[in-house]
Formats: sequence, C-alpha cells, structure tokens
Amino acid sequence: MSTTTRSRRSRRNASAMRMVGTLLALFREAAGYTQKSLGEIFVVGEQQIASIEQGRRPLKMDLAEQLDQLLDTKGALVAALSEMPEVDLVPLWAEEYLDREREAIAISVYDSLAVPGQLQTEGYARAVFRSRVPVYDEDHIEQLVATRMERQQILHRKVPPMTSFVIWEAVLRDRLGGREVYVEQLRKLREYAGVPGITLQVLPLGRTSHAGLDGPFVPLETPEHQRLAYMETQRGSQLIADPDGVGILTQKYAMLRTQALNTEDTRDLLDRLLGEA
Repeated sequence: MSTTTRSRRSRRNASAMRMVGTLLALFREAAGYTQKSLGEIFVVGEQQIASIEQGRRPLKMDLAEQLDQLLDTKGALVAALSEMPEVDLVPLWAEEYLDREREAIAISVYDSLAVPGQLQTEGYARAVFRSRVPVYDEDHIEQLVATRMERQQILHRKVPPMTSFVIWEAVLRDRLGGREVYVEQLRKLREYAGVPGITLQVLPLGRTSHAGLDGPFVPLETPEHQRLAYMETQRGSQLIADPDGVGILTQKYAMLRTQALNTEDTRDLLDRLLGEA
C-alpha cells in the first residue's frame, strides 16, 4: 500500500474521531455541562472528556450509551460510532491496544529495544521506566510497574492466547538495572521458554539479513478473528486495522521467525548467558 493511501486512511480515521468529539461537545454544552462536571459524573476526569472532544481519544461504546442517556440525545452518539468505517473503529491509541491484548486469542511480539513487557520482571520493568527521559518520579514509576505486572496476567488465563516472541539478541546483552536484575530477567525468560503455548525465539547478532530493522511491532488476533497490529515510536503509538498494513507486518514477523534461532537453540543460548552472568 502506498504512503499516500496510508495517509488518507489516517486522516479519515482522525476526522471521524473528531466528528464524534464535536457531536459530544455540542450535546454537552446544550445540556449545560462543562467538561469537568461531565467527567466527574462518569469518573473519567475532565482531561479525558477534553481528549474525546478533540478527537485525540476514542469514545468507547459503553460510555457513548451512558452519555446518550444522560444528555437525552436519543442514541445519536451510539449511532455515530456504529456507522464509522471499520478502520475508524480501531483508534490509534495504546490503551485501545491493551484492551485488544487482554482478549486476544493469538499475540506475536517482535522487540529489538527491550524485553517485551509481557515477559519483564518487576526489577527489569523498573529499570526500563527509570531509563526514561525526561525522568518519571518514583511514585509514577511504581504505578507503571504495577500496571505492567498486572498486564502479564493474560499469559496465565485459563485459556491463554497462543503467544510468540522474537527478541533481538542485543536486548539480552544489555544489563538494565545491573547484574542482579539481569540474571533474574534471564531466568524468567528461560522459564517462559519452556511453557506450552508460548514460543520464544532469539534473533542472533551477526546476521547478514534482518526483517525487523524498522523497529518493534505486535500482530494479534481478536476473538472475532480480526487481525490487528500495534507499533510504538518515540512520540506515540499506532494500532493498525487496515488489512494491507497488517499483512505487511505479518509477513515481516514470519520472516523474522525464519531468521531467528529455533526454540531449542534459544533455550541453549539463554542457558549460556546465565552461565556467563
């Protein structure tokens, strides 16, 4: 798919979200509510209402139903969400991805920067958040670590998703947080490398070809068998529903799996790293 086509899709997505946000703002003002007072009613906060009205955050269906009832808008917000094109039903925000991740039946993760969040120890996650520039304060770091640990429960569901991880070896050579954190993280990876339903592969250093040079990404499949993909950059995140875009990343992931060590060799590498630590 061409860059121009992707741009048009992105603009259409943003425009549709702004349209819904504008409707909410009009209905709110007509009913005599401020962003703050409306946020307090639904315990979501003034900033979230503002973000929805500006088209920067998606309005979710359950909140739309409650707003239609409170503002007496006769189902207008629900109708607006229902009539959005399919690509617009997947807003480009990390929290939307996390919602999809919780219910996914299959998740594939490629990471070249850090151990994937689903596999991090508390100490490693803390070291990751402490590396952030500008720095977080310690209270915020602890909140982020707790959220990340809670997120890992998806791997311990009664019926967990089929999960595949490809991690660039450079990630395993870094020692974020120091030796103790490093060893603990290697042990956790080695443990998960033997769990049924989880496939862990390391993409080794020294390759002459590399399908993941554009950075980390996550293809996943929902219970409705919709295929999505998620990517993060320095300044934001993107959840992709467009079949062409998802298809390209799926092909990249398949190639990465052929370029990576197989699961047995990956376990051997983790054992060697633990022996050298």
